[in-house]
Amino acid sequence: MIEDAAFAGRMNALEKRYNEVSNLLGQPEVIARRAEFTKLAKEHAELDELVQAWREMLKLREDRDQAQVMLDEGDSDMRALAREELSALDEQVAGLGQRIKLLLLPRDPNDERNVVLEIRAGTGGDEAALFAGDLFRMYMRFAERRGWKAETLSATEGASGGFKEVIALFSAKGAYSIMKYESGVHRVQRVPATEASGRIHTSAATVAVLPEAEEVDVHIEDKDLRFDVFRSSGPGGQSVNTTDSAVRVTHLPTSIMVVCQDEKSQHKNKAKALKILRSRLLEHERERQELAERDQRRAMVRTGDRSEKIRTYNFPQDRLTDHRIGLTRHNLPSVLDGDLSDIIQAVRAHFQAVALEEQSRL
Repeated sequence: MIEDAAFAGRMNALEKRYNEVSNLLGQPEVIARRAEFTKLAKEHAELDELVQAWREMLKLREDRDQAQVMLDEGDSDMRALAREELSALDEQVAGLGQRIKLLLLPRDPNDERNVVLEIRAGTGGDEAALFAGDLFRMYMRFAERRGWKAETLSATEGASGGFKEVIALFSAKGAYSIMKYESGVHRVQRVPATEASGRIHTSAATVAVLPEAEEVDVHIEDKDLRFDVFRSSGPGGQSVNTTDSAVRVTHLPTSIMVVCQDEKSQHKNKAKALKILRSRLLEHERERQELAERDQRRAMVRTGDRSEKIRTYNFPQDRLTDHRIGLTRHNLPSVLDGDLSDIIQAVRAHFQAVALEEQSRL
């Protein structure tokens, strides 16, 4: 049970602010000021779940106090009932206390954003490209299962199928909070269809999950951009377009480069390239800030950096292993068909626990 007086004081202050914001949202003069109303509505939404949980906690405490009185003053039958009720209430209070702690963790400002998903074939040649294609389909099916809108922004196919690189946009409120720990190196172990001797081949693909950036998030000077146009081509250099519709945009200060050639329209390819570039620049700035803050932290919460090998898909053993949390799951066909929710939730719970431990040490 949460008994700390400072904690109770903090929660009471948050509840007071919640009530103030609720009253303000009902005032005509505030409703007329759109910017102020929108800001207050966002604050209200952020406080709502926390305050409702706190009120539920207070009600459970009242119920527990009444059960304690029954235990202290009742007859034998009443005491037996009181002991059962106290046990159940203590369990509910503990669970709710943990939930409140999670809600009090600093919010990632990007959590509510859409996701730009980038998958690239790594070591392993054609098999790596095929695996990148498998991962792309897995995430597309995952998005479909959740009812998200999915759009392919850019794709470069492998010579034997799959993708050398593929970039997609998943549009849904909170998509980034769900997907952000998928960034990393994904490794596959299986017998390629082209392997006559039946030897197990190991290859890899990298997954990067970026929050979608809007124009207001990242200001890009025209002078910092260089645009090159050329003809689109398919695998092996095969021309698929006779006009200069493909676009390569380079952000000169950071040397970040994006190529888009899927659309027949140069204008559409340019728009997609800029969308991807903004998200990469937002991620670049986040990483820069994180590096600057790292030396000031007493301990770092790992965030699933994409340079780390995070997961292995072992086909001969029909086994998935997430190396960050030691999770093992079987039935790979189901996983690759987008049945990822339990895996993603387990990883999120792990990093939430790490964040709570980090917060308790500060």
